[in-house]
Amino acid sequence: MAREDIEKLDDQGMAAWDSHDQEAWAAVMAEDVLLLDWTNPEPMRGREAAKANMAAWVGAFPDMRIKQTSRVIGDDAVAGEVEFTGTNTGPMVMGGMEIPPTGRTVVGRGTYTAFVRDGQVVEFHSHPDAAGVMMQLGLMPEM
Repeated sequence: MAREDIEKLDDQGMAAWDSHDQEAWAAVMAEDVLLLDWTNPEPMRGREAAKANMAAWVGAFPDMRIKQTSRVIGDDAVAGEVEFTGTNTGPMVMGGMEIPPTGRTVVGRGTYTAFVRDGQVVEFHSHPDAAGVMMQLGLMPEM
């Protein structure tokens, strides 16, 4: 794939997250995509898992807005840094546990790497700063 095509695919994924569009997020994924998110105890696989992962974040932060702060594009992958804002008005699922909403607003950050083949994401790694979010929510002492 050309780097311009990878950039366009990444832009579609970012737009899907910012608009909370689970179907658009799943559309950039291969049918058997492998998703690794270190806040989940097990790897996830498939478009339905991609939608469920987004639904968990949007459920916890229904007003979430996300933007990309940097990006590097390679021949078959893209890596980026993101920042999101949101108010925790829904339950948050992290590490296999459900945490009640706190009502607090956070600024979260994270990184991701997406590996691309045949015009779709075949593997997606996300690394949200869960500790930073937990501190802002008052669920973990500030360092």
